[in-house]
Amino acid sequence: MNFLLSPEQLEFQTTVQRFLDDLCPATRLHELFDRGEHDPALWHAMCELGLAGIALPEAHGGAGMEMIDLALVAETLGSRAAPGPFLGHALAGLAIAWGGSDAQKARWLPALASGEKLASVALAEEGGWQPEQWGLSGKGGTLSGCKRHVPFAADADLLVVGLADGGLALVERGAEGLSVEVENGVDRTRAMATVGFSATPAERLEGACREVVERLRDAALVLLAADAFGGAARCVEMAVDYAKIREQFGQPIGRFQAVKHQLANMAVEIEPARGLYWYAAHAFDHVPADAARYAALAKAHLADRFLQVARDTVEVHGGIGYTWECDVQIYLKRAMFDFAWMGNPQEQRRRIHL
Repeated sequence: MNFLLSPEQLEFQTTVQRFLDDLCPATRLHELFDRGEHDPALWHAMCELGLAGIALPEAHGGAGMEMIDLALVAETLGSRAAPGPFLGHALAGLAIAWGGSDAQKARWLPALASGEKLASVALAEEGGWQPEQWGLSGKGGTLSGCKRHVPFAADADLLVVGLADGGLALVERGAEGLSVEVENGVDRTRAMATVGFSATPAERLEGACREVVERLRDAALVLLAADAFGGAARCVEMAVDYAKIREQFGQPIGRFQAVKHQLANMAVEIEPARGLYWYAAHAFDHVPADAARYAALAKAHLADRFLQVARDTVEVHGGIGYTWECDVQIYLKRAMFDFAWMGNPQEQRRRIHL
């Protein structure tokens, strides 16, 4: 069995890398990070490249590709700490593709695939991230309550909202009783907000059930794992590059045995985990019996490792690594997002061992 990526997948990843290096180099990344705002121009360019509709059905303007292809994009975005609403938008599109009626799909998917409309998902509540912990009721066609940590809620044209009964509902921008309070999160590449509903009109996704909701959760975990792998691999690269040019006692610090060991340990922590997220993405489409377990395992392990490797990268950089001007702090904060969003590693491991 061939466990490697196809030439087409490798070329696609390279194309996305070059795109990000051209449109969002480090200087631009810092500008956007400092502002902590949505950059419509960058997102529009991503959509023109086809990133918004990779896994959406071809019949509705998407590319009809699989989870592994979507995850490879997430990895590449993570490797460049790319700001933008890709995560929430991709998940919202999948939710409608899996749980929407024909009319709902026809109305929303072409606009999401092209980037004409921006969507996000509202899942977390005070009680937790998991579907069985949600308390928001969608009875009567309205919603009352709140959702927390909603990506790019202030900019979204459409929210896919998780319901207590295991369903999903659509809420459009400007709906009556809808309020958005921006959260002061550490990862300024992925803005979040608390969304309030007060008798807010909502349209239920007609085909959404517990199975669809759980599949949506697993998709989120795979994409977070992929993002974490990309970010962690980039941290290793940055640490190695810095160790080659930073000198102490008349020689690069990379020649010191302790630094060599630290860099080697970082690489060994990350590179073998590539196969874990690849298999989680593969199982999502082809091995249903393994999908939920490996999505949780991949998220738990890679989020853990990304956070530790980002900390190690700060150490290698020394004092400069703690400053706002250094790229490393952006990756450390992105690692904190990947660690916490959709439930931390401890929660994921506890879930799969019940």
